[in-house]
Amino acid sequence: MAIEGSKEKGGKNRIRLGMVGGGEGAFIGAVHRLAARMDDQYELVAGALSSTPAKSKRSAAVLGIAKDRAYPDFETMALKEAAREDGIEAVAIVTPNHLHAPAARAFLDAGIHVICDKPMTTTLKDALDLKKRAKKARRILAVTYNYTGYPMVRHARQMVAEGDLGTLRVVQVEYPQDWLTEKIEATGQKQALWRADPKQSGAGGSIGDVGTHAYDIACFVTGLQLDSLAADLTSFVPGRKLDDNANILLRFRGGARGILWTSQVSPGNENNLKLRIYGTKGGLEWHQEHPNQLLWSPFGKPTQVLSRATGAANAAAARMTRVPPGHPEGYLEGFANIYSEVAAAIRAARIRRRPDAAVTFPTVTDGARGVAFIEAAVKSSQRNAAWVKVAKV
Repeated sequence: MAIEGSKEKGGKNRIRLGMVGGGEGAFIGAVHRLAARMDDQYELVAGALSSTPAKSKRSAAVLGIAKDRAYPDFETMALKEAAREDGIEAVAIVTPNHLHAPAARAFLDAGIHVICDKPMTTTLKDALDLKKRAKKARRILAVTYNYTGYPMVRHARQMVAEGDLGTLRVVQVEYPQDWLTEKIEATGQKQALWRADPKQSGAGGSIGDVGTHAYDIACFVTGLQLDSLAADLTSFVPGRKLDDNANILLRFRGGARGILWTSQVSPGNENNLKLRIYGTKGGLEWHQEHPNQLLWSPFGKPTQVLSRATGAANAAAARMTRVPPGHPEGYLEGFANIYSEVAAAIRAARIRRRPDAAVTFPTVTDGARGVAFIEAAVKSSQRNAAWVKVAKV
């Protein structure tokens, strides 16, 4: 793998990893485990893999976790692992949203690094609390906004930072899906069930599930921070308690304007994340379902297709690239890039040093900004799409 600062292979020096959630039947748990192992940086050695103790034990056995490190709950896991000489150094939290904050608190307070699925918490109050705890504990809290790990997303970010687009004017980002077009949560479908429940998902439905991905990638690539927004959140499916579609106008600090659309009721869309950025010198366009190409339109010149593996990729993209031309890289590799960037930071923390300056991943601050975005969007929609200031984090 070409990630600078993360080239050291694991072997006996692998980072000892625990996991909360992600047991049998959980899609995202398997994704996190694959991502953690792809570059041989981590070894899964402990887990509280389910809120049902019996299921947690079964899942641990399948994954080769020792019986004495298969825990009934994350509180016990945090305490016991912190007391072990060979205890975990980091924990991946892959539960429904409402458990992110209490689990992260437990491990940060125990002196353990945290890698948390998004959104980081269900309230801004909890997000700011985690930020304080991470700083006090001097531990990393990373959030898996995995699309920021794609090579051509990194390429676009470097182009913006180097001024290739000039002054940014317009940002358009969308993330439509169609899997909640019908009320499948009523059938007991596990993934839909908790996402449609405000007690587990938080105040945001589609806006929290995929809208935060769209928001984060827009900010990650452009470097812009949001000042205010006007949001129209809708629950189109009768009886659904949370939004399944959102149309949001964005005003960024510095003058740029934007539009964000997220939906989970748009037939024909699977994971159709798209980002378009326009400045005084040109525009960029990236599609998640075709992640290895970036469209670059310098003003007054023909649009160019920049490919990850043709030599056109810049240094930022090259750091994220694993395989030769013609072999696509995508979702799992992007996820793995986040894990490997965090691994570089953890290895640096072992010797009380900062990681290489090129190491980049979504931090606790990015996680808190995502939660501030959700809260502002919900508030705006409740006020008939009135403009609402987004809390500074």
